[in-house]
Amino acid sequence: MTVMIQTPQKEPITSLWDDAVAAKLSEPELLLYRSNLLGSDMRITNFGGGNTSAKVDMTDHLTGEQVEVLWVKGSGGDLGSIKIDGFSTLYMDKLRSLKNRYRGLALEDEMVAYLPHCTFNLNPRAASIDTPLHAYIDRKHVDHMHPDSVIAIAACANSEVLTQKVFEGDLGWLPWQRPGYDLGLKLEAVSKAQPNLKGIILEGHGLFTWGDTAKSCYETTLAIIKRAEEWLEKNSKKPAFGGAKVSPLAAPERAALAARLMPLLRGKISKDEYKLGHFDDSITVLDFVCSSDLQALAALGTSCPDHFLRTKIRPFVIDFDPVNPDFDGVVARLDDALSAYRADYIAYHSRCKHDNSPAVRDANPIIYLIPGVGMLSFAKDKATARIAGEFYVNAINVMRGANGVDTYVGLPEQEAFDIEYWLLEEAKLQRMPKPKSLAGRIALVTGGAGGIGQAVARQLLQEGACVMLTDIDAEALEQAQQSLVKVAGRDNVSTVRANITSEQDVDGILNATALRFGGVDLLISNAGIASSAPLEETTLEIWERNQAILVTGYFLVSRSAFRIMKQQQMGGSMVFVASKNGLVASAGASAYCTAKAAEIHLARCIALEGAAHGIRVNVVNPDAVIRGSRIWDGKWKEERAVSNKIGADDVEEFYRQRSMLKLSVLPEDIAEAVYFLASDKAAKSTGNIINVDAGNAAAFTR
Repeated sequence: MTVMIQTPQKEPITSLWDDAVAAKLSEPELLLYRSNLLGSDMRITNFGGGNTSAKVDMTDHLTGEQVEVLWVKGSGGDLGSIKIDGFSTLYMDKLRSLKNRYRGLALEDEMVAYLPHCTFNLNPRAASIDTPLHAYIDRKHVDHMHPDSVIAIAACANSEVLTQKVFEGDLGWLPWQRPGYDLGLKLEAVSKAQPNLKGIILEGHGLFTWGDTAKSCYETTLAIIKRAEEWLEKNSKKPAFGGAKVSPLAAPERAALAARLMPLLRGKISKDEYKLGHFDDSITVLDFVCSSDLQALAALGTSCPDHFLRTKIRPFVIDFDPVNPDFDGVVARLDDALSAYRADYIAYHSRCKHDNSPAVRDANPIIYLIPGVGMLSFAKDKATARIAGEFYVNAINVMRGANGVDTYVGLPEQEAFDIEYWLLEEAKLQRMPKPKSLAGRIALVTGGAGGIGQAVARQLLQEGACVMLTDIDAEALEQAQQSLVKVAGRDNVSTVRANITSEQDVDGILNATALRFGGVDLLISNAGIASSAPLEETTLEIWERNQAILVTGYFLVSRSAFRIMKQQQMGGSMVFVASKNGLVASAGASAYCTAKAAEIHLARCIALEGAAHGIRVNVVNPDAVIRGSRIWDGKWKEERAVSNKIGADDVEEFYRQRSMLKLSVLPEDIAEAVYFLASDKAAKSTGNIINVDAGNAAAFTR
């Protein structure tokens, strides 16, 4: 079972424990219940952060005897969404016996290799490096959280004194130490020497709490966090971050500037790996980026290891003055500023590296702070970019709290390096699955609510792309989004309702795409209509509607996407979904056929101009894609039935039999062709046409 509760951030932290629910659960299920409750509130711990554990008496499958088993969150899990198979299970007697193998702090990393030998019940879930921190605390139930309020106290210059002052002996305190086996032994020593403690604060890191039952552990965790929040609020006397230096721009101006900047910035940091962006202009972020102490605090970096691993040694502060906003000046200074950041990062690696340290990784920043505007974060995928931003918001909250009552202290440089380039972290990175073929790419699909549009979006999402869908039908667009979110999650799918025949709407589409993901790499122009009428019955309205959507609309979207692709300087790919009718005239459809022919020729023209910039443009020509098509569900189906002198119910069979291969063409078939042309599989193809029509000799390209 999984509990997903989104707690409003302005409400006080209160217990969500339900005794009626808990009464039906086993001890492992109570651990899951507790974990999901804790992970549902970002004030308690951040995404992927924190650990929970329970020591449970269980029957040994080999001996039939009762043994004590440690259930602890496994490597890489998230408390808010973890399920029962997300926990590692280990024999406690074997974990205790590992003490005989420990050879000292300098060799503590070797202890991780022993953890699999302690596995109970052949559990495949890998144990995390935090396992000893839970195993050796002499309590049945243990929580390790990263609440901003407690870390604020932990990150103060006088952290130990403040811990005693705030918690009056209820919490112990340990100086900063990298998580690992040795820290587990220190936690054990404190928990045994001071049995009345309710938990321990780790300097600069976070909070351990415990209890004899799952419920008491959970409620102790909440009580400690609430106590820290209330004390900070009562005792914080200083203006946040030294007070405001500038005022934020109005919300529309902030969004507009971020949308302009993100593609440019993305292009400059994606030379070795495609990056995806996230924009945050929340009140918390604006307070920080508009403050007098922005530069000084940003230079200190973060304190908590979880924050640091997500956000790098320090953020990049963009030189922007909201009082005299000069966008061109920002762009002109960007290359030199980024070069300086990268040089500084490489120097940090050189200063701190050990003989066996991994080589320097991507030296580009992850977090970008813009005075008066907000925060950008870039990473290899959208979720990671968003989460990195959330972690830096945690760091902002910590700095606010610490400086309000004392002096904030960041993680020392060498300690930061030893975590970032920890060999165990490097091994985890090396185990990551190979990126999918479109990882880091941003696709815009017009006509996204239709059968072909949705099939294309699904294919691109499955290959790792992020997708912005646009359509004029708001209701159908919402339904498409709900369907596609199930394929790839909310981070990777977004929608914007728009009319592609409107220049203003089209600019809005591209701005929304840039603001949501950082730019655009793939344009799938798929918006469509269909009409059928003899020439003398073709009204000017029918003619102009076909031209507006299938020619003008494709031109407007292509022009806007082309501009962004040029700015990014990363190349790009456009695929026009045209029609067999663009190559072969059909009686009774002059408006449609002419517009489709113009569409194909437009693609060729753009291919000529785009080649110099690495922008490829190709065409897919479907024919008779009837299933799942909103066009064929309407008047077009009846009109084609009349034109071909058949019944409306016989249309699909008619077109299937008309094809050379005697096959029906499905939206998924078009999606396969679009994916091929959009991807690097077709990296040397531009100005080409792929017919997906089950064979039509008249449409053979010449």
